[in-house]
Amino acid sequence: MADKTQEAGGVHFPFPFTPYAIQKDFMAALYQVLEAGKIGIFESPTGTGKSLSLICGALSWLRDFEQKKRQEEERLLEAGDPASNDGLAPAPGLPSSCQGNPGTPEATGEPDWITQFVQKKEERDLVDRLKEEQVRRKKREERLQQIRHNAKLRFVAKRMRQEDEETERLLRLSSEMLATDTEPEQVASGEEELVLAEYESDEEKGEPSGVDVDEDDLDEEHVTKIYYCSRTHSQLAQFVHEVQKSPFGQDTRLVSLGSRQNLCVNGDVRKLGLVQLINDRCVEMQRSKHEKKSITEEEEPRRRRRRQEPRATCPFYSHERLQLLRDEVLAGVKDVEQLVALGEEARACPYYGGRFAIPAAQLVVLPYQMLLHAPTRQAAGIRLQGQVVVIDEAHNLIDTITSIHSVEVRGSQLCQAHNQLLQYTERYGKRLKAKNLMYIKQLLYLLEKFVAVLGGNIKQNPNTQSLLQAGTELKTINDFLFQSEIDNINLFKVRRYCEKSKISRKLLGFTERYGAVLVPSVEQPKLSGFQDFLQSLQPGATAAPAAPAAPVEAGEDRSPRPASPLMHVEGFLEALTTANQDGRVILSRQGSLSQSSLKFLLLNPAVHFAQVVKECRAVVIAGGTMQPVSDFREQLLAGAGVEAERVVEFSCGHVIPPDHILPLVICSGPSNQTLDFTYQKRGLPQMMDETGRILCNLCNVVPGGVVCFFPSYEYQHQVCAHWEKSGLLARLTIRKKIFQEPKRANKVEQVLLEYSRCIKHCGQGQARGTETGALLLSVVGGKMSEGINFSDDLGRCVVMVGMPYPNIMSPELQEKMAYLDQTLSRAPGQARPGKVLVENLCMKAVNQSIGRAIRHQKDFASIVLLDQRYASLAIRAKLPAWIRDRVEVKATFGPAFAALRKFHREKAGLS
Repeated sequence: MADKTQEAGGVHFPFPFTPYAIQKDFMAALYQVLEAGKIGIFESPTGTGKSLSLICGALSWLRDFEQKKRQEEERLLEAGDPASNDGLAPAPGLPSSCQGNPGTPEATGEPDWITQFVQKKEERDLVDRLKEEQVRRKKREERLQQIRHNAKLRFVAKRMRQEDEETERLLRLSSEMLATDTEPEQVASGEEELVLAEYESDEEKGEPSGVDVDEDDLDEEHVTKIYYCSRTHSQLAQFVHEVQKSPFGQDTRLVSLGSRQNLCVNGDVRKLGLVQLINDRCVEMQRSKHEKKSITEEEEPRRRRRRQEPRATCPFYSHERLQLLRDEVLAGVKDVEQLVALGEEARACPYYGGRFAIPAAQLVVLPYQMLLHAPTRQAAGIRLQGQVVVIDEAHNLIDTITSIHSVEVRGSQLCQAHNQLLQYTERYGKRLKAKNLMYIKQLLYLLEKFVAVLGGNIKQNPNTQSLLQAGTELKTINDFLFQSEIDNINLFKVRRYCEKSKISRKLLGFTERYGAVLVPSVEQPKLSGFQDFLQSLQPGATAAPAAPAAPVEAGEDRSPRPASPLMHVEGFLEALTTANQDGRVILSRQGSLSQSSLKFLLLNPAVHFAQVVKECRAVVIAGGTMQPVSDFREQLLAGAGVEAERVVEFSCGHVIPPDHILPLVICSGPSNQTLDFTYQKRGLPQMMDETGRILCNLCNVVPGGVVCFFPSYEYQHQVCAHWEKSGLLARLTIRKKIFQEPKRANKVEQVLLEYSRCIKHCGQGQARGTETGALLLSVVGGKMSEGINFSDDLGRCVVMVGMPYPNIMSPELQEKMAYLDQTLSRAPGQARPGKVLVENLCMKAVNQSIGRAIRHQKDFASIVLLDQRYASLAIRAKLPAWIRDRVEVKATFGPAFAALRKFHREKAGLS
C-alpha cells in the first residue's frame, strides 16, 4: 500500500491510498478547525474512513505546527546575538546622554535605556529557554533513534535490570532478618497501617498526589499534542492500529493510556480485581517507597519499637526501568496490550511508564473517563492547556459526562459504612488524634442522617427494616441538605479529609483483617453486641470466630472483596458539593431500607466540560451519527461558555452510490392498518399482527440477513409471544431462521456467531428447505444497536418498529426536561427544549441502530421505518444527512413492497 500525498485546501495530507472526495473535505475542514482554534462537530458515516481522516488530518496539522514553531525558534535565535547580550552593556545605538550619566533627571522617569535594558533581558531569557528546549529535543530524538535502530541496548538494559533486581532482593531479605529482633508492640502485628495518621490541617495545600516522583529527569515540558479519546478499549486499540498503518505510523510519538486495572503488571495488586482497590494499593506502595527514603536515624528506633511489619514496595516502579520504558513507548506506536507486554518484559510499570511519556508525546490515546473526569485527568498527569482534544464516537458524550458525575448509594451501604466506622473507632479510638475523631464523628452523623431521610433507623437491620413511605422523591441539593439536617456541616472539608486520610481504605483493611463480618477480638468484649447485626448485613455470611481471621498466605488464591461502602458514600458527598442549580438528589424508597437509595443526578454536564473547552486550543467532537447536533450546541457548548462563532459543523455524505440504499417510511401495513406504535396502541393485537405480516413480506424478498429493532426488551418479548400464539412466528421461520437478542451480555457473542453462520450457509446453498437467511430481533439501546457491524449479507435490511422514545414518566427525565425549559431560551414557534430533548434522545437511538448497515463503499441495504410519525418533516430532519435526503414516504404498503422487491432484485448480482 503506497503512501500518497493529497492536497486539499492548499495543505498536503499524506494518505495510505487515494482518499475519497469526502475524506479530502473532512481533512481540510479539520485542519482549519485546529489552525483557527475552533470547536468542531464532525459527522462522517461509518464506512467512510473517518478514523484515517482524523489521523491524517490532525497529524498533518501537528506536523506543520511543529515546523512553523521550529522556524520561529530559529529566527529568534538568529536575531538574538549572544555577543551583544553578554554582561550589562547597553544596546547599540543607545544615546550617549543616557549611557554615561544614569543619575540625570531623565533616569527618575524610566528613560529609554532602562526600557531597552529590560527588553534585552527578556530577549536573552527567551533565547536561553529556546536553546534549552532545543537541547532537550535533540537528546530525546537521539535516544529514540538509538532504541529504534539498536536492539542491543535493550538486552544490555535487561541484564542490568536483572542484576539490580537480584541485589534488591538480597538487601530486602537482609533487612527483614535484622528487623525480627524487636520489642513488643501495643497493637497486633500488621495493624499499624490501619491506624489513621495525624490529620494536621483543614487547609487546601498543594501537596503531592500520593506518589513519590523524585525523578526530575523523567519530567519534561509538555509539547503541543493531540489527545484522542473514545468509549472502549477495543475502539482505542483499533484506532492505534489505524495509526500504525498510516503514513505517520513510523514517526509519531504515541502513548496509549489506561487505568491501573488495565495496565498493572504486578500480579499481587492485579488480583485485587476492583479498580478502587488496585488504585489504593498502588498508591500505598509508592508511599511506602517514599517513606523508606525519608526515614531519619532518629526516627528509626521509634519505628522499630512499633514492631511494624515492613510494607511492600512495587518491584516494577524503578527510576531506571521507567526511563527506559518511557523511551521505548515513544520510540514506536503501541496499543495497551503491546504496552503491557513491553512492561512485563522490561519489568517496569506500564501505567507510570505511559504517564511519564505524556509530556513528549505527540498523540495520546485514552478512554473517555480519563479525559472527562477532572480528578482522574489530574492524577494521570494530563495537561490540556493549549492542546488539541479529539473525542470520537461522541454521539453519547452528554450521557457519558452525566453518568460519570452521577452517583447512587444504597441504604445497606449507608448502614454498613456506619457500623464499620463505629467498630473502627471503638478499636482504635484511643490511638487517634482529636481532629481524626472530630471528622469521624461528622461522618457518623452524616450517615445517620442519610438513613433517617430515607425513613430508616441506623440502629436496626436494613434488610428487615420496612419503610412506612414508598416511592420516589426529588430534591434540590439545598433542600436535601436542609431536610437531612446537615446544612451546618462543611462538606468540602469532610470530602478533603476523606481524600487525604484515606479512611475508606483503612476501613477496607480493617474489614479484611477481621473477615467478611466485622467481629471484635476477645480483648474487646464491648463490641460483641454488633455481631449478629453485622452478620445480617453480609448475604450468606456465617458466624465468624471471635478472634481475628488468620492472615491470608502469600500464595493463597482469594476472590476480590467488594470495595468499602464508605467509598460509595465519599462519591455521594463529593456530588453534594455541586452547585445547587446543576444537580438534584433523588430519594428512592423501595419497601425495605436496604433496597432504598440516594442518588445524585447531574443536570448540567456543561459545568464539567467547560474546563476542557476553556483550556484547550481546539476541541473536535466526531462520530458516525451525530444528528441531531442541537444538543451539543445548546446543552454542552453554550452552557460551557463557548461562543456560537467558535463552533464549526461538518457533515459529509456516504461513499456508497445513491442507488445502494433504499430508506422507506411505511405508514400502514398490508391490511391498511395505520402504523401507530405509541405506548398506548403498540400492544394492541392488530398492531402486533400487522407488524408480523410486514416482516413476512419483507423476508420473502430480502436475501441474507434482516435486523429488526424493537423499542424495548419487554415489547419484543410481548410481540414474539403473540406471534407464537397466532402462528405468525411459524410463517416467518419458513423463509428466515429467527434469532433474538439476549438480555445477558455474555450470550450476545454466541447469538451473533450463530446468526452469521446461518446466513453464510444460506449464501452457499446449504440452507434448509426454503430458508434464505436469518431474522435477528434486536432492541434499540441493546448490545446489537451500537458497535456491531452488520455489513453485506448480515444486514441487507434494517427494520425499525416504532419510535424508541424514553420513558416520559421517569423522574430523572422529567427533571431534566424542566431544567432545560428553565435554562434554555427558545424562539417564537419553537418547541419547548424539554420536548426537543425527548425527540433528540429518540432519534439518536434510531440513528445508531440503522447505522449498523452500509459499512463500506460496495455495500447496499434497505432501511424500513415502521411508524407514521416518521413521515413528519421535523422528525426526518433529525436523520443523518446521507439517509435524510433519500427517504421515500409510502402512505400504503403496496408501493413500499414493490420498491423493496425491485431494489433487492436489482442488487442481487452485487452480493
